[in-house]
Amino acid sequence: MAKRRSKKRTHAGANNPVTPAAVNGHATSKDPKSMVIRIGAGEVGTSVSQLATDVRRVMEPGTASRLRERKANRLRDYVTMCGPLGVTHLLLFSRSESGNVNMRLAIAPRGPTFHFRVEKYSLTKDIKRAQRHPKGGGKEYITPPLLVMNNFSNPSADANSKVPKHLESLTTTAFQSLFPPINPQTTPLKSIRRVLLLNREQSDDGTFIVNFRHYAITTKAVGLSKPLRRLNAAEKMLKSKKGKKGGLPNLGKLRDISEFMIGGEDGEGYMTDGTSGSEPDTDAEVEVLEAATKKVHSGKPRAPAEDDSDEEEAGAHDNFERRAVKLIELGPRMRLRMTKVEEGICAGKVLWHEYVQKTKEEVRELEKRWEQRKKEKEARRKQQKENVENKRKAKAGNKKAGEGTKGKDDDEMDVDEYDSDLYEDDGFDSEGLEGDAEEQVNAQMEEGGEWEDEEEEIAKGRSSKKKTLKR
Repeated sequence: MAKRRSKKRTHAGANNPVTPAAVNGHATSKDPKSMVIRIGAGEVGTSVSQLATDVRRVMEPGTASRLRERKANRLRDYVTMCGPLGVTHLLLFSRSESGNVNMRLAIAPRGPTFHFRVEKYSLTKDIKRAQRHPKGGGKEYITPPLLVMNNFSNPSADANSKVPKHLESLTTTAFQSLFPPINPQTTPLKSIRRVLLLNREQSDDGTFIVNFRHYAITTKAVGLSKPLRRLNAAEKMLKSKKGKKGGLPNLGKLRDISEFMIGGEDGEGYMTDGTSGSEPDTDAEVEVLEAATKKVHSGKPRAPAEDDSDEEEAGAHDNFERRAVKLIELGPRMRLRMTKVEEGICAGKVLWHEYVQKTKEEVRELEKRWEQRKKEKEARRKQQKENVENKRKAKAGNKKAGEGTKGKDDDEMDVDEYDSDLYEDDGFDSEGLEGDAEEQVNAQMEEGGEWEDEEEEIAKGRSSKKKTLKR
């Protein structure tokens, strides 16, 4: 009897790719989504295009990673699609005529919009080229990064400062809303694989400068020599399902394991962290609880004993492992200088400007102008709505009138249908020929080569000749 097929692609137990929801436990439809867009895709250049691609990698998984812009696309096209796609943030990269690179952070659908000038930037490939052991792209991008913000609020700032207090709060809220919030008590540590660092430079000259950095989080055991670390890594690799023999240390030329531990024939003793055999651990050290499987007993639980509780407490302390946390930069890095904040999405009232300062009278005049524009816009929208309704009613009336006229014509046609000369049977077909005369004419045309031209014109949808019968 043939072996029954086990479905492993779409059913429970299938070895399917790991989704963000299965890893971090909080990926929902309410999580923020973003689009990183190049405005003027054919004019920004290759460097800015690559910068936009790198920023998309930072925003994963809640971003459109495979977005393709066209030269004909305008900002209105993307804003229109924000609602159906559930997009909450737009990051717009552009290049001015003078060569300055600009980045705009817009919150959909009603703003505000933050304008930044990218004073300096480095691409991901440049950072990897400068590193000795760069971090490759793996499972780090299946979960959103951890956002760390520093110096965004100045204790001495107030409403009359060059950078007012409410602007700092608004900017902080805008950047915080880029990624889903986390709960430290319920979020597993394995879901935090990256960190995005935003550091504001403190200055008294009224500038708002933010440094953008992107890192991968790695950990390693503390208190072990380099040979022991290699043996520990090899043991874990062999116990895993995908064991690789290439990760094992080569002991073929050694007589004993002690030679590997002390450094071979020229070894001078056991290698510790203080010797040259191991790199010094200067990273931050934390205690991590090792993952341990628990047995689930069926039936009634047995009564706890004092000795068992003491053993469990001792075992709980043994499960902690000291590990050093290390950050490896992934890129890109940017130095952003805020120049303007405005309402709406790139079209609204200016809330703050770095270079232009308005007096109270000018602000009141601008407020009146914006109110007048708002009223005119509402009036135009109301008039357009009325015009649409009138056209819809007129179209419905014309449709009813057309149906009545058509019914009357059908009645008249039913009365005069058989009395009309158009339906008189005169014995001629559609070409005006009768009987075998049509076949004779076709044969003559085929012999003379005229039928090929006729077929071409028929294929083009035009009638070329009219066949007539001489009586």
